[in-house]
Amino acid sequence: MFRRFPNPVRATILWIGLALAKFGLIDAERARRTADLAWPRIVTGLARMSKSAVDVAMVGVAVGPAAIAGVGFASPYWGLAFTAGGGVAGGTIALVSQRFGAEAYDELGQAIRSSVLLVVALTLPITAAFWFYPEQLISLVSNDPEAVGLGARYLQIVGLGVPFAGLNLIGSRTFVGMDDAWTPMVVRAGGAVANIVLNAVLIFVLDLGVVGAALGTVLSNVVVTGTFALGLAAGRLPGMATFPTSVDPFGSYVHPETIWDLTTIGLPVLGTRLVWTVAEFPLLAIVDVFGQDTVAAYVITRRIYGLMNTPGWGFGLAASSLVGQELGTGDERTAEVYGREIVRFSIATYLVAAALVAVFAEQIVLLFADDPAELAVPTAVALVHAACVAVLLRGVSTAVAGALEASGDTRWPFYGQLLGMIGFAIPLAYLGAVGLTIPSLETLPVLGVTTPELSIPAIGLWGLYLSFFAETAAPAAINYYRFSTGRWKVISRGYRPETTPSDD
Repeated sequence: MFRRFPNPVRATILWIGLALAKFGLIDAERARRTADLAWPRIVTGLARMSKSAVDVAMVGVAVGPAAIAGVGFASPYWGLAFTAGGGVAGGTIALVSQRFGAEAYDELGQAIRSSVLLVVALTLPITAAFWFYPEQLISLVSNDPEAVGLGARYLQIVGLGVPFAGLNLIGSRTFVGMDDAWTPMVVRAGGAVANIVLNAVLIFVLDLGVVGAALGTVLSNVVVTGTFALGLAAGRLPGMATFPTSVDPFGSYVHPETIWDLTTIGLPVLGTRLVWTVAEFPLLAIVDVFGQDTVAAYVITRRIYGLMNTPGWGFGLAASSLVGQELGTGDERTAEVYGREIVRFSIATYLVAAALVAVFAEQIVLLFADDPAELAVPTAVALVHAACVAVLLRGVSTAVAGALEASGDTRWPFYGQLLGMIGFAIPLAYLGAVGLTIPSLETLPVLGVTTPELSIPAIGLWGLYLSFFAETAAPAAINYYRFSTGRWKVISRGYRPETTPSDD
């Protein structure tokens, strides 16, 4: 019943899609179906990334740039929750969407229960490490005593929410795979709003600083997990339509065949996410060379970048669901058309978001500080403008990755992320902070010929600007190349329920 209310996000997304349809770039009906699946997930992303941005803004206002840096240093560790959960969830949505498309509802529960088992097994050791060794872990990124202390306090508490954050991804992907992006939007966006309210009370009223921000995150994730669990077990949530199926929580969790399918699909997805998460550590350590003010500016830019990247949440999952459902019926040709059209739809939406942020970059940056004099505003604004250019290529990489995940072909997004982060982004950031010296080498010993020492001076913030672009360009190029080969269709046949594939 809630869907009848006008929604500006859906209206904007649909307007972009129908505008593209007028130019013959996508089919109008497929644009509507894509928009219906994408917009709730985009709203969820906006709520959750706004929550993350508000966290940083709140601790920045309450404590100062050192707190922004400390939370920023802890963020890659917290990201391990989404790395582990997202890896398994990549397998979950592939299995659920294909079974939903084939109407094999009896197999859905097993995929979900086995996903839960894998996520819990992966995340509990992470929680233990964060609880017992928070200061040692933050010290690996920075030697700033104040930032390390604040980051360690945040990490120890927020680590308790890691298993719940991972389980929330399983719940979200399950519903999107069943052609329902509305339910996870309501649940997770509601959790994000609750998180903001909790943080405001804990940080400002109870004066708990970074500990309050961490507690708010943990509590909101627990509530979201409980809501997903109750809804899936009952087959509905209050005020919403009955779900296509319910899940017996007392059924078998250990099912070797399903666990194997989740593992083979999910491992490359986990690897893709792990590349980004692991790469954040050296990136932040390199940015730390620029000083605390630049670290704060970089962390703020990352939060704004995350907000601009929310269309990818919607279009990536829409591609996974819609492409997966078509593959589940054996209609490979329509699956490919969906994939290509969603990429065009995604790029156009990213362009609108990036243009708006670029125009209002300074005003947005100023929201993160009580006193603008405490923050390197020009540096932050310049980084935001660089991120606005770089994020456009996310429109390609995330949408194509979603289509590939639907088929079970998840290795190439991993290759693209690996090359982008390790091969280009980190070296470019290092070049900006330190420069590069290549020592002389004796190339022809017999002739006594040696190469001269080559020294490249540090290029400053340009290294960070180029780093943003590099981390998106490589995945976009590699993912789209893989999709264009059509090999993913063949791979999908090994994961489908019993269907007869259509002619390619």
